[in-house]
Amino acid sequence: GLMPLILPGNVASATAGAFEVANSCRFEDGDSAYMSKTQGAGDREKWTYSCWVKRGNITSMQYMMNAGGDASNSTKLRFGDTDRLEYYDYQGGTTGKLYTNRLFRDPGAWYHIVAVWDSANATAGDRMKLYVNGVEETSFQTDTNPDQGQDSKLNEDGMTHAVGYSYVDTDGYFDGYMAECVFCDGQAYAASDFGYVGVDRSW
Repeated sequence: GLMPLILPGNVASATAGAFEVANSCRFEDGDSAYMSKTQGAGDREKWTYSCWVKRGNITSMQYMMNAGGDASNSTKLRFGDTDRLEYYDYQGGTTGKLYTNRLFRDPGAWYHIVAVWDSANATAGDRMKLYVNGVEETSFQTDTNPDQGQDSKLNEDGMTHAVGYSYVDTDGYFDGYMAECVFCDGQAYAASDFGYVGVDRSW
């Protein structure tokens, strides 16, 4: 099901064109602000996380989403300290990892980011996907596919799930804005299933 994480906040322009984000959360890393929830059991082989983000700071590690029990067992979506988009699952060792070659260094831009976990997929390259502004990322510095049927730490019963912070690493506070953050349990969605960008309001 859908689990909206949006709270009323500052209104901010999502693009230079026609779309406005009516509700967003402002995260100030100096205030150690984040949101968290202890999750019940869900589908650990298939889920999608979607969010709009606007960075306040660059060249620092900043988490959009993190779930797990400790630093050695967690699922993470973040901007790394080199400004790459980093999405991975680590359970005493890497089970799946995507680090983009592309850098995200524009603090004036809204990015729509979609992370998909679909480890049951027979096609190895489709088990983890990243989309940015409606386009699937395909150029990676690191591209490690999870084994078929690999459970993620996200959706494990009793795990803490955090937005804007690495709960398990006690680090990586997000700085900037987040809006329309949605977690879809048991679904592997494409970016086109969420929202729109641009003047024509389409992907």
